[in-house]
Amino acid sequence: MKKENVLFLLIAIISVICIMSIGVAIAERSILIAVLSIAGVVIATGLGFTLRKKLRETSEL
Repeated sequence: MKKENVLFLLIAIISVICIMSIGVAIAERSILIAVLSIAGVVIATGLGFTLRKKLRETSEL
């Protein structure tokens, strides 16, 4: 597996963990955890798309 693919897999796993933690926050009725989880999803997903765009521009993907 290429280095880039491992990095994309790691970012995807982080995103999924953040999405799951939103469910935990709802179950625990914690607004703080929910807000942090939503911010984590946005950051991880944005990072993944940004990295993919950079790799596509350099024709490595």
